[in-house]
Amino acid sequence: MSFSLSRFLAVLSKEFIQMRRDRVTFAMMIGIPIMQLFLFGFAINSDPRHLPTLVEMSDTGPVTRALLVAMHTSDYFDFQGTVTSREEGDRALRDGSANFVVVIPPGFERDVVRGVSPEILLAADASDPTASGGAVSALSGIIDTAVSQTLTGTLAPAAEAPPPFTITVHRQFNPEARTATNIVPGLLGIILSMTMVMITAVAIVRESEKGTLETLLATPVRPLEVMVGKIAPYILVGYVQTLVFLLAARLIFDVPFLGSPFAFFLGFNLYVVVNLALGFLVSTVARNQMQAMQISFFTILPSVLLSGFMFPFAGMPGWAQALGSAIPATHFLRVTRKVLLKGAGLTEILPDMAGLLAIMVVIVTLALRRYRQTLD
Repeated sequence: MSFSLSRFLAVLSKEFIQMRRDRVTFAMMIGIPIMQLFLFGFAINSDPRHLPTLVEMSDTGPVTRALLVAMHTSDYFDFQGTVTSREEGDRALRDGSANFVVVIPPGFERDVVRGVSPEILLAADASDPTASGGAVSALSGIIDTAVSQTLTGTLAPAAEAPPPFTITVHRQFNPEARTATNIVPGLLGIILSMTMVMITAVAIVRESEKGTLETLLATPVRPLEVMVGKIAPYILVGYVQTLVFLLAARLIFDVPFLGSPFAFFLGFNLYVVVNLALGFLVSTVARNQMQAMQISFFTILPSVLLSGFMFPFAGMPGWAQALGSAIPATHFLRVTRKVLLKGAGLTEILPDMAGLLAIMVVIVTLALRRYRQTLD
């Protein structure tokens, strides 16, 4: 049989009509490329600037002031205030409120004048090597700028000599700057997000397609009871995934577990519930399993790009950080990295737990409201 142009056009017209009716698929085809374009074009930055920095001032003088001005002018360091002790600075690095702590030792100005070449300590949060790498690499130029600003006039010839002081970088939480040490803990959040959301959404939509969900709706079971009953079995799946993941991270990639197991347990459970609730919400929007998978993928993409998993969160513009703060993976990634790499306890992760709890309340409310609409 020869090729018929009219039959071909009929099939082509039918496919366009079907595509127009399947609005979710069409929206994914257009929305995902546009999202990727804007995120990669405007939000992603592998060289973050204006990183929060604290100073421990045990001495002050012209050289100290010139150094701090040079660091601030470089745009890598954004000075937020001072600390009075090493413990306070370590606590700020551990809870994520600072990326760097500059420690000016006692007698620094006196030693500079005497030519002793004192050391300044720069404590850096190296749990994310990409975030701190650019700032650390710029230190040599910052020192030269500070020296040129200080050694002027009759002291100008001294500027050609070796710098009168040095900066020692103390990379905390990941001293070897291993990428795996940063990526592997974050990968747990992405894996849980992918599996929990998609499995829950597809499973519930499959029941709807088979007609068993209508039977359940005819019973006196309330929406909240259906929601809890549907997502509870998948919590066990999350436990198994996490256990296997933690064992592999420790035995294969040598990722430490330095913090409180109880703090991690609470954060993990809250994150799993949030993602299962999100999967339940997706199931109330999707009309078939294909749509459920498409919408699930659409929710996972921002988790990968805006959570700080692949690209430094501090390097994103303000609007991207605001969007990232509304993503559950952002807060869980901070929990895992704080607990595993920084030895954090429950106190340090409370802000991230509060963020996850707020997101959970919003998602559960929307899911229950959408589910009641299906009842009508």
